[in-house]
Order: sequence, then C-alpha cells, then structure tokens
Amino acid sequence: MPLLQLRTIVLAGTPAQMGRAHGEALGEDIRAFADQRLRAAKVYLRERGIRDEAAFGDLGRRCLEQLKLWDRDGWDEHHAVAAGAGIAADLLYTACNLTDLRDVITLPDDRQSVVGHGRKPHAPRHAPPAEAEGCSAMLVTGAASASGEVIAGQTWDLNPPDLDFVVAFDRQPAAGPRAFTVTCAGCPSLIGLNEHGVALGTTNIKVRGARVGIPYLSLLHRALRARTREEAAAVISGADRAAAHTYWIADAAGALDLECTADRSVRRDADGALFRTNHCLVGDHQRLEGEPPSASSLARLARVDGALNAQPHSVETIKRLMADRSDGVDSVNRFAEDNQGTSTNACVIAVPARRELHACRGSADRGEWIRLTFA
Repeated sequence: MPLLQLRTIVLAGTPAQMGRAHGEALGEDIRAFADQRLRAAKVYLRERGIRDEAAFGDLGRRCLEQLKLWDRDGWDEHHAVAAGAGIAADLLYTACNLTDLRDVITLPDDRQSVVGHGRKPHAPRHAPPAEAEGCSAMLVTGAASASGEVIAGQTWDLNPPDLDFVVAFDRQPAAGPRAFTVTCAGCPSLIGLNEHGVALGTTNIKVRGARVGIPYLSLLHRALRARTREEAAAVISGADRAAAHTYWIADAAGALDLECTADRSVRRDADGALFRTNHCLVGDHQRLEGEPPSASSLARLARVDGALNAQPHSVETIKRLMADRSDGVDSVNRFAEDNQGTSTNACVIAVPARRELHACRGSADRGEWIRLTFA
C-alpha cells in the first residue's frame, strides 16, 4: 500500500489574504469536510439523546462573536477562509470546533445551557464507546532526550473521515512569526511550530462546565504567534475558554502542559518525560469528567509512560512509539479498521532548537513523513 501524502500549502500576507488563499485553494475539500463533520455531530448528539440541532448550529455563531472580540486577526482570517470556500462562516466554525461545541451542549455550564431553554441533556439509553476519540502527546527534555534537546509531538486521533482533509500549511504572515501547521482543510491551526521555536498541540478531555467562549483551535491559532512557551501558555490559560482540553507547549528551553477546563487551568512542567492522552490527571477535574477514562486512554498513557521512561529518545524512536500496535485496538497507533470510531489521522514531532517539524498524514507507519524547516 502506498504511503499517504501530506500536502503543504503556502499562505502569505494579511490575515484576510491568507484566509482567502486557504479557502480558494481548498474550497471543495472545505465544503466536504464541513458536511461530514456536521453529520458526525448529529450522530454524536443523538447517541446522547439530543435532537436540538438548531441550538448546536447556533453555537458556532455565538463563539465566533466571542472570537471577534478576543482575536480580530483570527476572526478576519476565518471569515476570509469561508468566503474563499463559498461556505457560511458560522457553519464552518461549528464544524471546525466540533469537539468543544458539542461539549457545550452535552456537558454544559448550567448557567449557559443551550438545550431546550435550560433543560439538561439526558443520558443515552446505551452509552456510546468512550474509545471513539483520542490523541497521545509525548514530550522529552533533559536526560529523557538522547541529544539533550527538547522533542515534542503527538498523534492526532479523531473521526476516520477527517483523514482525507489533513493538510500542512507554511504560514508566512505580513506581521508575526512564520509557522508550519498541521490541521484540516478550513480549520485554524491544530498542531504547529513557529519560527521562534514555539511548538504546541492538544489532546481532548471531557469535563462538565463547557460554555460559549473561545474554542480550542482558535486558542492554538492565537498562541502560535507567541515568542516563548511562557507567552503561549499565558494566551491559553488567560482566555475565556469554551471547553476542556489539554495543551502541550514547548520551546528550546523546556516544555509544559496545561490541563484546562473552561474556567480552570493546571500546569505541569516537564522534567524528563511528559505525556498525556485523553483523561484528566488533576483530581478536581476528574470529579467533573463527563465520561470515565476509556480503556484506550488508560492503555495509551501506560504505554507512552513505559516507553518514554525506558530510554533516552530521538525523533526516530518517537516515530516508532507513534507506530506502536502492542495493545491491539487500545494502541497508540489507531487504525480505522479497529472499528473504535476513530483513527490516527496525523502525527507531528517538533524539535524547537532546530526549528524543525516532522509530520505525516495518517498513522506513523502509513504516512510518508516530511521534514519542514525555516532554513
């Protein structure tokens, strides 16, 4: 089977110019991506007994209004993407930020419930599998790194149909740092590295208290303009976030992660290896989790823990860890044919000191790895 290819598209100019170029280059893909994402959202909500699709559709508009006040450049770029692709801006924003916006409906802040004018969603008769999504983040510093350099990366695991829409961008803004990003067609940045050597990414968690606010992709997109990991962490921790996620941030001097609910952020700094999957590690957050930790999330965390602490690591050994299938359907490397409702759709590894990003579309052993540098 031929290896999956990862497209790289150059975007340059003002936010509006970059957005227009993005939308025009990928218009057909963007419309198809939004269509399949919104179908997936409908299934997800109905599995949880929610049929108020109008309320869900309105969330994109309301969060987009918040974005305009918080990050006008991001708002301008998003609207230009939508215009270039010929799709409504609020519909696209809803599709892009699916994981956060569905949490606003299924795990709401009671003061902002959007389902049925304040009624809480009822639990489904048969709960859907929690394994149906993922991501495994792995960061090494100091003695955990074979070269002594910070190395940070992750798998990105979500809906198998998203694989068709994964793309890399070489972002060359008229103002602000150049950056390489990996995301889906039509979306803000998901994982990336900027020319200052700031790298970042995310894993999903589900915690009650989600609300109308700034969704995760817009947080990452804005944080990628930072000059240091401290500045990027302040952008994310200080924002009025819509929902829970974890965020990892690295630069040449170190690495950290943030376990965030909509209104609380807890930081861990790397001392050797730092890793994360899809359940909360903070006690106060665990008590508010919307679903118990899945077998997949627990198994992946244990696998990454054991691997990262067994030996010093390099880019190549982390690629091998990302390709690991030792735990079958609960492995770090997730295949669509596992029938878990998810797949590994991209893998990314950053070496901030070298200003170097390694990335592939699909899982680590099915995608062709590319190396992006600022030289």
